[in-house]
Amino acid sequence: MGFSGDDHRFDAMTMGVYSKSRLAVVSNERGVALLLVLWIFIFLFVVAFDFSTGVREEATASHRYRDENQGYYLALAGFEQGLYDFLNQAPGRELQPATEPKDLFDAGWREETLGGGRYRVRLVDEGGKININRVDENTLHRVFSNLGMEESRKGVLVDSIADWRDPDNLHRVNGAEDDYYQSLSPAYTAKNAPFSTIEELLWVRGVTTGLYYGYQGANASDRESQRIGLREIFTVDSPIDRVNLRTATAPVIHVMLGIPLEKCQAFVEERTKLGQKTLADLLPLLGVGAGDAALQMFIFTNPSVITIEAEGYASESRQPRRVQGVIRAGGGSRGYELTRWVDRETGLPY
Repeated sequence: MGFSGDDHRFDAMTMGVYSKSRLAVVSNERGVALLLVLWIFIFLFVVAFDFSTGVREEATASHRYRDENQGYYLALAGFEQGLYDFLNQAPGRELQPATEPKDLFDAGWREETLGGGRYRVRLVDEGGKININRVDENTLHRVFSNLGMEESRKGVLVDSIADWRDPDNLHRVNGAEDDYYQSLSPAYTAKNAPFSTIEELLWVRGVTTGLYYGYQGANASDRESQRIGLREIFTVDSPIDRVNLRTATAPVIHVMLGIPLEKCQAFVEERTKLGQKTLADLLPLLGVGAGDAALQMFIFTNPSVITIEAEGYASESRQPRRVQGVIRAGGGSRGYELTRWVDRETGLPY
């Protein structure tokens, strides 16, 4: 039996359809395989990226930890250097005339390099500030007036500070006691006891962060908006009722006497020359004489309670680690007493 031409055409068509169907199946299989390969590559990429990110973060954390520890111990080295410099002033002797442009107690930073890093340290005589627990209300009024406070705000500040430190719960005309502080959120109570730290001022009615730290705007680094901060002029550690004119900074002298800050700064700079000049030679720079009544607010003596602040910087770090301690001379078996210690403090710019 023979095959007709139609049969040949049918077979050819059948084979063609089969071939196309087979090619379609193969193409689909290849497409699925390609998608699987792509998904595998994506998965491996995500895993590798996550792993590399984790390694990078761990390396960064490790470097940060190293820098923080290096900076911390550099800060400790700076603190010990400052303590040595302080104790090197023999008790009962006059402070040695400055052999460098900067005096030891001018509140300026002195910087040294050590072990691939650096530290800087400064010594601040607490007696050169106003004792917030001992200052009378008249002096507080004068201080806030010289800071440029308007009358209404000045009254709130003076009365609220007095209410905070007095033992009773009776508030002054412009002051604040528990009834005011309990209305705040979060609520708290007035201390009705002496200030333990100068930072407590931030809890007192009328004291803003800008007033405390010394800036008016939201940006603390904006030099044009900066002013004298309360933390620069008040202390809780001064052992005397008056202010030590030998170590008082220009801002402290300014708020006490009300004379221009430039004159106060000139006095502080000339004060480093006490080896060649007497106090009587320097007082005219402040516009006062040896018998002036304004001098009753001051005393001229050697520092006995100081704050040592030290910052340490690792070789590749711009962020310092800071330590701070208050030292009282003449106490303890070593000739001094550490009365307060702030460890690993991250401070605001000075």
